[in-house]
Amino acid sequence: MNKDAKIYIAGHRGLVGSAIKGDLEKKGYTNLIYKTHKELDLTNTAAVTAFFEKEQPEYVFLAAAKVGGIVANNTYRADFIYTNLMIQNNVIHQSYLSGVKKLLFLGSTCIYPKQAPQPMPEDSLLTGPLEYTNEPYAIAKIAGIKMCESYNIQYGTNFLSVMPTNLYGYNDNFDLEKSHVLPALIRKMHLAKLLSEGKKEAVMRDLGVSAFAKAEETLKKYGVSGTSVEIWGTGAPRREFLWSQDMANACVFIMENTNFADVTPEGDVRNTHINIGTGEDISIKELAQIIQKIVGFTGQLTFNTSKPDGTLRKLTDVSKLHGLGWKHKVPLEEGVARLYAWYLEKQ
Repeated sequence: MNKDAKIYIAGHRGLVGSAIKGDLEKKGYTNLIYKTHKELDLTNTAAVTAFFEKEQPEYVFLAAAKVGGIVANNTYRADFIYTNLMIQNNVIHQSYLSGVKKLLFLGSTCIYPKQAPQPMPEDSLLTGPLEYTNEPYAIAKIAGIKMCESYNIQYGTNFLSVMPTNLYGYNDNFDLEKSHVLPALIRKMHLAKLLSEGKKEAVMRDLGVSAFAKAEETLKKYGVSGTSVEIWGTGAPRREFLWSQDMANACVFIMENTNFADVTPEGDVRNTHINIGTGEDISIKELAQIIQKIVGFTGQLTFNTSKPDGTLRKLTDVSKLHGLGWKHKVPLEEGVARLYAWYLEKQ
């Protein structure tokens, strides 16, 4: 990509999109375009069509999506499949119609079967049933992969798909109900620490309530007190976590250096998506202990075994990614410390 190439970042305010924007700016790209959801609803076909006809971007990072943790995925199943399918269909199709040179579609490693081999290679896609709690979201992302693959085959487009592992970083979602496990644990333990220190006003400010009784009611719902923090499941499931700025750097690296032909060995166009991760995992219990240490919460961690664990292990096979010449840089403890410091600054 030339430094003045017109690049559209869909989802520029999100966890990954904002990091991609920052990485591109750091590298000297000067012609970036993006719209807020209020300015452009990507589920609105007419609006997306008008946007592409007017702007004519040369490159597209499709990082916009409806995302959430186990509770949100299992509760808002229809919203997750509808919204993500509509975003993908509109952006990918209009990218084809407007002659976009290259598109990078961001999926998720939840596309892989619940019983996929560990670590999960790209060719395990569609080899078994999905984890049911996030099946609608996973099916939408699989559709995006296959849409890119199909447009490449039929129309000769250069659309790539990357499957990031669990991400965390600046601009993360810390909602106690809808966020992913790592930011949720950071906020829970921060609130528990404040409670243990008797800082009622800070607790109310964090939760956006004017009465401490209301704060206590909210925290009880999520298993947070001054002496303990409740964590869903047994703590045994193992997960892989990637710093969002590393993810962004990988995306820009692939956009700059990789084409569809590079991921179709011997002409096989199936499973051409690329896993993006660290190739290292950790148990939820170990993750919680790391966060506890960094936050400085001295109470107990309790595990609610009546709640679902989800898939017991999700580790990506990053052989293809390493073969393309990219590896992650930020270790987990360093990333968690960075994120907690950022969270405190935003209070």
